[in-house]
Amino acid sequence: MDESAIRRALTRIAHEIVERNKGIEGCILAGIRTRGVYLAQRIAERILEIEGRPVPVGEVDITRYRDDRPHEASIGADSCELPVPIKDMTVILCDDVLYTGRTIRAAMDAIMDCGRPQSIQLAVLVDRGHRELPIRPDYVGKNVPTSRQEQIAVGLREFDRTDGVTIIHP
Repeated sequence: MDESAIRRALTRIAHEIVERNKGIEGCILAGIRTRGVYLAQRIAERILEIEGRPVPVGEVDITRYRDDRPHEASIGADSCELPVPIKDMTVILCDDVLYTGRTIRAAMDAIMDCGRPQSIQLAVLVDRGHRELPIRPDYVGKNVPTSRQEQIAVGLREFDRTDGVTIIHP
């Protein structure tokens, strides 16, 4: 995906979010650090253009919730930087690549420790398959079938100075 393909995908995701939720009332976008935060901000910009109203945007840090790292003693609400309480809200998690589902599981655990949302939806720029957990995205920018040996590299101008998605072959 080049810059324009990413822009189109995020615009489509924004329209789908508004349509599925019948507007943005009671919704909050929560980006998973790092690139998910920038994607959430971009989707929020498009929703503002569509609806004429801002949607709150926050961040989720899953570091202490990962199952491939030793557990920290204190896990709690400091893993979420959310501008509004999420009780009874629809939280739309945003991330760059969905692969095994483990990152999303960790993000859902972090969200649940921050409050009890009405529902959690998932928006991803790229879905590459190979799930290890029963997690399915609600909004997908692009499905990219890959082998387990390949990797997906997402670049975003806010973090990487350029926009693009590439497949890295072994």
